Amino acid sequence: MSMLAMLPLALEEGHGGGFNPLELSHLGNYLWTLLIFALALPAIWKFVMGPITKALTERDGRAERAIEAAQKASADADRAKVEVEARLAEARAEAARIVAESRARAELVGKQVEAASKTEADKLLEQARREIEVEKQKALAAIRGEVVELTLSAAGAVLQRNVGTDDDRRLVGDVLVKMKSGVRR
Repeated sequence: MSMLAMLPLALEEGHGGGFNPLELSHLGNYLWTLLIFALALPAIWKFVMGPITKALTERDGRAERAIEAAQKASADADRAKVEVEARLAEARAEAARIVAESRARAELVGKQVEAASKTEADKLLEQARREIEVEKQKALAAIRGEVVELTLSAAGAVLQRNVGTDDDRRLVGDVLVKMKSGVRR
């Protein structure tokens, strides 16, 4: 009897429709189950296990390729990181060099501006000194003229005569020049 044939009998006897392979009273059923499984195993292997095994093998291959690709990408990323860090270090060095050159140029320009300013200030100072000397000479000449006039007025008052001719002026001027040079009559 096959298992399908025994199903109605098992239901009628009140077994509850269950099959217990460990129950020895159904030893025949156990043997038939093993026989059917043994006969179905090649078909199961070919049609079920084969595609499953193939799919698992393909999945493992894809996983291995993905792992290799990830490792390659990681290595590429590490190389790129090292390259970027090297370029960044070069850029930082270049920036530091540019800043140093700029500072040097700024200092040079500052010194040039300072030197030009000093030269200009020296020129202005010398010009001011010359102008002061000219004005001083003008003031001294004006004072000498006043002194000559005062001296002549005083001499005229003392002598009670009119002193103020050109000859008198020349005489007083000569006296003042001699006094200035330190020579006295």
